[in-house]
Amino acid sequence: MKSTYYGKIEEYYDGDAAGFEERYWQNPVLQRMRQDFREEVKRFGFGSMLEIGYGTGLDLVHFAVTHPSVQVAGIDISGEMHRIASAKIDNLQLDNAFAAKGKIEELEDIFPGRQFDMIYVFFGALNTVEDLEGAARILHRLATPGGVLVLSFVNRHYLAGMFIELLKLRFRAAFSRLRTSWGGYSPSRNLPSRCYSTGQIRKAFSNFIPVRRKGYSIVSPAWYYHRLNRLLRRFGRILWKTDMALQKTPLWKFGEYTLFVFRKPDNGGK
Repeated sequence: MKSTYYGKIEEYYDGDAAGFEERYWQNPVLQRMRQDFREEVKRFGFGSMLEIGYGTGLDLVHFAVTHPSVQVAGIDISGEMHRIASAKIDNLQLDNAFAAKGKIEELEDIFPGRQFDMIYVFFGALNTVEDLEGAARILHRLATPGGVLVLSFVNRHYLAGMFIELLKLRFRAAFSRLRTSWGGYSPSRNLPSRCYSTGQIRKAFSNFIPVRRKGYSIVSPAWYYHRLNRLLRRFGRILWKTDMALQKTPLWKFGEYTLFVFRKPDNGGK
């Protein structure tokens, strides 16, 4: 049994790796969200990319294939995720992709002297770092001047989720995101993690220029409400469009996920 903080996270995702993609391809809400994350990345030009928390390599491989002239690197803490992603890269013979194993604090040792035009995080890998502000400082050093960060987070203030759990009389689950340690999505396994408010994220990345922000699953049910999403079926797309319309209102910050786009100042900033 691994006892360190990151050891527990690795153990969690090692156990999650085998059925990860099968579960993903059965979940249209996750698929729709991932594609929207990708479109946010593609808004910008870049010659090099770094992914934090690549999982089974879905996005690492995607960008390496769609951008063959771009060097795409990634880091993940899970040995099993690293094995699966590396096998994909080898099978597709992607010379422009590289998957490393490690934690965010090791990035500068893994990629010595390198900087990246685009750094992205899909589905909240930064929720599991020990020190968010410390991670932001590392990413600031790794970003090129003018480089862009596209970062998604599991949101601390997911109001619809709180309401649904309260209706189920699941009071602990309703307020789990407000605790110091969140615990992750699994009802049976604990993931050392923390949910962040929009204010905490902006503070941690204050050395960057804010460019865009979005919220997801504001009124449309989160991806893990499987039964509710099956009942809604096509109406779920209407709720997705409603979520997108709510981006111009204060409600954007109360979804299940938040996404931030930051730019490093051209002069390097602090």
